[in-house]
Amino acid sequence: MTAADQRRVTRLRRLERVRAIAKRQLAGETAQAEDALAQLRTLTSRTQDLAAEYATRSDAFDGFDLAQTGRFAAGLCNIVNSAGIEANAAQRLADRKLVELAAAERRRAAVEDRLTATERLLGKRPAQASGAPRRKIGTDLE
Repeated sequence: MTAADQRRVTRLRRLERVRAIAKRQLAGETAQAEDALAQLRTLTSRTQDLAAEYATRSDAFDGFDLAQTGRFAAGLCNIVNSAGIEANAAQRLADRKLVELAAAERRRAAVEDRLTATERLLGKRPAQASGAPRRKIGTDLE
């Protein structure tokens, strides 16, 4: 393997490491986006259940208690709506991160394939000693 071939293989290995690091970083970001989405969905579900429970309560002692319970239930409904909007945004972000992660994996795999093919090609190439002459010197009679 010549020095140029060795530099090429070294460069491809370095590029593969860089792509693997980028993939790992995107995997972490994707996990964070999925975690945020799960938390928002849980918040939406629990708040919705709470709002439904307060909306159906009938244990008010007077009109003030009834109005206060209604305002509280309406506030919970507003929280449900805003959490639902944020959950939709988090879903779009998580989907985008998954697409980016898949693209990063494809880029890393492409470099790995190029490295494997280069190493295979260089392994089949006949080795030349650096001090050996490249062409035959002399005649057949010698």
